Amino acid sequence: MGMTSGSELLKRVMDASISLPEAMIEMEREETGREKEEILDRIGRVWDAMERSVADGVASAHRSVSGLSGGDGQKLGEYRRNKETLVGPLAAKALMYAVSVSELNASMGVIVACPTAGSCGIVPSALLAVAEKRGFSRDARVEGLLIAGGVGKIIASRATLSGAEGGCQAECGSAAAMAAAGVCHLCGGTAQEVFEAAALSLKNCLGLACDPVAGLVEVPCIKRNGIFVVQALTACDMALAGVQSKIPFDEVADAMYAIGVSLPAGIRETATGGLAVTPTGTKIREALMK
Repeated sequence: MGMTSGSELLKRVMDASISLPEAMIEMEREETGREKEEILDRIGRVWDAMERSVADGVASAHRSVSGLSGGDGQKLGEYRRNKETLVGPLAAKALMYAVSVSELNASMGVIVACPTAGSCGIVPSALLAVAEKRGFSRDARVEGLLIAGGVGKIIASRATLSGAEGGCQAECGSAAAMAAAGVCHLCGGTAQEVFEAAALSLKNCLGLACDPVAGLVEVPCIKRNGIFVVQALTACDMALAGVQSKIPFDEVADAMYAIGVSLPAGIRETATGGLAVTPTGTKIREALMK
């Protein structure tokens, strides 16, 4: 059996008295035939690419070809250096990272689609900001990404990661759930708390439209990355405090899919509804077409 259920993973953890990473690696071995070392090596290479995308993103004000985005990561960096942020230093750093990586994506830089290009800033930014603050090693960071990836794999098997199929809840929502799970594990959360964090995060993204202005992965996608990385950290804090989701993670993922397929086509990445067809959104599209 592949990774299709959080409850099955938790059962394996309990029955075999193993850790959540061990259970995920076991299931990955059964599904792919790869050995543990190869699995971790592949995840490690992905993590290294993610760290490079953060470094590249914050290094300069990347402008997109359309001119719709660029420079906001730099603004957030200057703001957190010179002002007392309302969300606090850690969340402000993750916010800056997420917007910067998303701007790098819009300017055709190299990113990791995690789980999609439109949501690429959330997972690496949450994990890296927390790892830097608490001094976690590369191995710990890779393990956090393993946990995040496992949660994403469950969502993909039970629901969807596609904005065209499920709206932005399937992209930024899934990424936020993955980030919350990975950070929760990094911070010493139990296997149960990891899935509580994922559930708390995902269920507060339900119904989120995918309505890119002019059909480009810039407005509102980039700023959503920033907002939802902070939401992921909030969900993690709640889970670590002992707050539980009344609806289990698997059922939240199932609900996300049911909501996604019932969304009107106009708010499922077609750019024919929502923000894309506001007066300003329409003017932007018409200007770019010229």
